[in-house]
Amino acid sequence: MSLSRAAPLVSVIIVSYNTRELLLQCLDALGKATEVPHEVIVVDNGSRDGSAEAVEQRFPDAFVVRQQNVGFGRGNNAGLQQAGGRFVLLLNSDVLVRPRCVDRLADFLLLHPEVGAVGPRLIRPNGELDLACKRGFPTPRASFFRVVGLSRVFRHSRFFNAYNLGNLDEREEHEIDSGTGACLLVRRSTIDQVGFFDPDFFMYGEDLDLCFRIKEGGWKVVYLPTAQAVHLKGQSTRQATGRMLFAFHSAMWTFHSKHYAADLSAFPNGLIWLSIWGRWAVLRARALVTRDQRVSA
Repeated sequence: MSLSRAAPLVSVIIVSYNTRELLLQCLDALGKATEVPHEVIVVDNGSRDGSAEAVEQRFPDAFVVRQQNVGFGRGNNAGLQQAGGRFVLLLNSDVLVRPRCVDRLADFLLLHPEVGAVGPRLIRPNGELDLACKRGFPTPRASFFRVVGLSRVFRHSRFFNAYNLGNLDEREEHEIDSGTGACLLVRRSTIDQVGFFDPDFFMYGEDLDLCFRIKEGGWKVVYLPTAQAVHLKGQSTRQATGRMLFAFHSAMWTFHSKHYAADLSAFPNGLIWLSIWGRWAVLRARALVTRDQRVSA
């Protein structure tokens, strides 16, 4: 693995929780596919499967931070405190970067100083796009259309599917509202300006909130399809489906409360609260009956 603790261009931060084999695959792919000077910081969130020890044995140049499971955002914050790179790559342990993915993301930030964050084209193992890699913000209208299913019915509509930016061609470069913390390269100076992850988000939503603050700070967020990675998705969350389902909907409400609630009266805020937790109740009941392990559709 190419690594320069002295002056890395990119600091790669991977937060892991009981994903030992996936983490090792992730690190192996990263080392083989990345040529730019980089350092690797693995934050182990209280894993019980020997993840930290395995990383230290197979990837001795990686810097391992051990801590209790304090959530995804706080885990990344711990990694950021150790990062020395000009750019920071937020990377999930279940993401396999393809050749030159990180290089192309870094080159893009070097050439576009107005861009604060850039994300790749993330695909699932079946070849489909991971929709989280190019998103609009979950405004009350966009969230409503998603909750009631209209975003799926009119998936290519700019109006009905604003959350997943269904009108934008996934094969073309676009400015977007948000990428995903599963694989996102962020300029360190941008993070220093807008702040680290908000600890109020345990898991989910913290990447949306970070991108919201990045854009509020005057920076752009870009989707770059020439950089590609594979997202196996959901490996950590399947270990505690009920808890993660709750965390997902809690993050939805936290994001709304932080960024939109002050502009609305009590009645629409109440409707939004009811729709979020009504959705949670339906999905939780479905998970119990069908043993469906998906946290979010």
